[in-house]
Amino acid sequence: MKYRFDVVAATVAEAVENAGGWLFDRVAAGWDVTVLIADCDEDDRPLQILGVHAADLDSAFIKGRTRPHPQTVAVAAHLFDTDARVRGGVLAALAAGQTEVTLWGEACPAELHGIDTVHHELSAAARAFKSQALAACGVRRAVNSVETFHIGMMASVAADLIPAS
Repeated sequence: MKYRFDVVAATVAEAVENAGGWLFDRVAAGWDVTVLIADCDEDDRPLQILGVHAADLDSAFIKGRTRPHPQTVAVAAHLFDTDARVRGGVLAALAAGQTEVTLWGEACPAELHGIDTVHHELSAAARAFKSQALAACGVRRAVNSVETFHIGMMASVAADLIPAS
């Protein structure tokens, strides 16, 4: 059985910029990673570079319980704030306590309590592949060696997120 990791982002570029290295490293570790994109008409080639599957966010909500349950969910914090379906899914996952819930963005939503800041140190391969995925998005910038997140359940099934000091 493979671990499942679902990521919710508004755009392909947003997922790549904020979590691309982590996504690549999880794929390299054998995880099945799917990025659920709100803008489903976008080119998903940057995600393919990372080894990640792309799916339409609206379709995922329609399928609901027929989708396999992920062990980890990562969400853009602004979608938590603006999409009631995303907010409901995050809150339900946190309440159930069986799914690692991670958010990225400048500010963690105020209504979430017990959220810790963590970071993922990208492997050399993740930095290289993220750089290529960013270029495919039309983004030309250096890739940082660390990606920072806010996590709602520290009982991670993979030891790739460490507390930020």
